[in-house]
Amino acid sequence: MFRHRRLSSLIVTLAALAGLGQVTASCVPAAVVGTAGAAGATASQERGFSGAMSDTRIRLEINHYWFQASEEIFSKINLQVQEGRVLLTGTIADPQTRVDAVRLTWQADGIKEVINEIEVDDDTTVTDWARDIKISQQLKNKLLFDRDVSSLNYSIEVVNQRIYLIGVAQDQAEMDRVIAHAKDIAYVRGLVNYVRLKDDPARSS
Repeated sequence: MFRHRRLSSLIVTLAALAGLGQVTASCVPAAVVGTAGAAGATASQERGFSGAMSDTRIRLEINHYWFQASEEIFSKINLQVQEGRVLLTGTIADPQTRVDAVRLTWQADGIKEVINEIEVDDDTTVTDWARDIKISQQLKNKLLFDRDVSSLNYSIEVVNQRIYLIGVAQDQAEMDRVIAHAKDIAYVRGLVNYVRLKDDPARSS
């Protein structure tokens, strides 16, 4: 189940690059690549088209290293990339696997920061996983239908009912709305926020 989720995520990543001719057989595992449909969306993000494509390339490269090194890393660890900042989440049983995942991540070109939120825990159940999926979808829907939130600028991961956010907020008011939406969802145990404000000087460093 977890492997299918990771493969689905990878296929979406590949599809974003397919129309731009940036995917080569030497750097990706075998997968069916659909037509690219994300070009219009990436252009409207704060990171811009080139920034979104750079993040997509980083994501693809990391997935390649993970896929080659370990099925557990590839299938159980979640990956989000925003402006060269890489957020790692998920749960694994072996502490060494956590170390290996971070080490492999840093091998990708263009990374500015790796945020390691991988948990060492072997008690996660299918019920936990299903609840995480539900929480994630609920938050995505809340942001999508809130006219005061630019939902495209946010990436969401949920692990053991804890929400992890990364992205760019237009201002503090928008960030506060996003946080409020997250806290308003049932069964949420906590929120870890790595969102930066649009005018944060760190974005250009």
